[in-house]
Amino acid sequence: MTNRRTRPAPRPPEGTPPRAELARQARAVLADAVRIAHWAAGTPGPGTATPLAAHALERAAAVLELSPAQVRAGWDRARLAGLVELHGDTARPGWRLRAWDRDDSAVLRGWVALFDAWSLVHPAPAGIEAGAVAEAVEAVPQVLSLLQLSAGPVTVPALLDLLGQRVAELQEERCEVPLGPGRTAPGAPAGPETAADQAADRATAPARSADLNALLLDWALEGLAAVGALTLGKGHATLTPLGNWAVWVKLEQICVAAQSPAGNIEQSAADMLLGCARLTPGPARDEYRAWLAARTVGSAVAELLAVARGEDALLRGLAFEALRVVGAPAEPEVRAVLAEPSLRPYALLWLAEYEGNDPDDAQDVLSREESTWLWVDTAAAVADHGETGLLVRHLDSAVQGTVPALLDEVRAVGHPRTVQVLVALAAAHPDPALAKAVRRAAFQVHTGGA
Repeated sequence: MTNRRTRPAPRPPEGTPPRAELARQARAVLADAVRIAHWAAGTPGPGTATPLAAHALERAAAVLELSPAQVRAGWDRARLAGLVELHGDTARPGWRLRAWDRDDSAVLRGWVALFDAWSLVHPAPAGIEAGAVAEAVEAVPQVLSLLQLSAGPVTVPALLDLLGQRVAELQEERCEVPLGPGRTAPGAPAGPETAADQAADRATAPARSADLNALLLDWALEGLAAVGALTLGKGHATLTPLGNWAVWVKLEQICVAAQSPAGNIEQSAADMLLGCARLTPGPARDEYRAWLAARTVGSAVAELLAVARGEDALLRGLAFEALRVVGAPAEPEVRAVLAEPSLRPYALLWLAEYEGNDPDDAQDVLSREESTWLWVDTAAAVADHGETGLLVRHLDSAVQGTVPALLDEVRAVGHPRTVQVLVALAAAHPDPALAKAVRRAAFQVHTGGA
């Protein structure tokens, strides 16, 4: 139970089509991606990377009567929208593809995943440094908010002015001073340029900055148009119904979190997760989405994984629950932590579910040792934050089947919280004989005995 205030279900802006119509539009945007996903899921060895291997690309183009460029683009979209997953050399349908024809919510979530990945769908122009591209991506939500609030076409000059202001704010927040060509940072060795050269650089730097912003704005608008979020006219841009709805949803998520008593949107990842610990899964996911919407994906994923590496097992589990809400953009970072023993079981389960496995079957990807390690970690979370009865019931979830077998493998797994977990379990269990055996195991682990 929480003292969280209830809030009436928000209504989308007037004129927003019904969800069924939005889903129809999303299906139209992703039609080629769905065809390619079905083809890839039913074809052995379609390739392990994007773009597809040459032989598979030609085969798909022939079968689907699409150009190679269309196949490559559709394959990218299918992966970004969670329609298909790769397992070695084999493509398997993602859960969204299986639900595509019957579940409008799955369709809209798939399209939103594509919308969030617009900068991957439409790569930035060559020759622009990564920092400038990152600033533009971070500034785009402001541009989208203006388009959404305007409820109609907005001129490109107005959007360019807003983009420039937001980029300048981001640079100021980072205490960055833009340097013109030929200029040096404070403390750097002076070059051979003259005072006249420096004056010329200062005079032309703003123009160059405006030109760069204009190029980046064109790229962003084209990328958003490519995923169906907006339409481009002569000198103006307009959100599509899908784009308008998606921006409204994200703004609404931020408002919901901002109005919560805990103010989770402004909290650190650890405090946000603790604030969500006693929520049921649905409201907790809403909080995760709102917290994520107020941050760049990269920084949010990094902060969640940093919390997962901490000593609190409850936060470790909750961090991966929040990463499930992130979805596809978190996959590389989650895959990268497989080498970390404390995170590996969580990462394996995350990847199994992300790749389309039923959550009830995902445990099959864990080895016996990994399952035992996860059992101890979960018991530590229960011991620290849960109720006594829950810790006793946690015994039933062990893969070993018998308490003696469990204790043997728990002693061997090397979890740093093993002793505390066994002591807490012994104190909580109502069976004196079993409690005695658990206490003996705790003592043996503590003293290093067999």
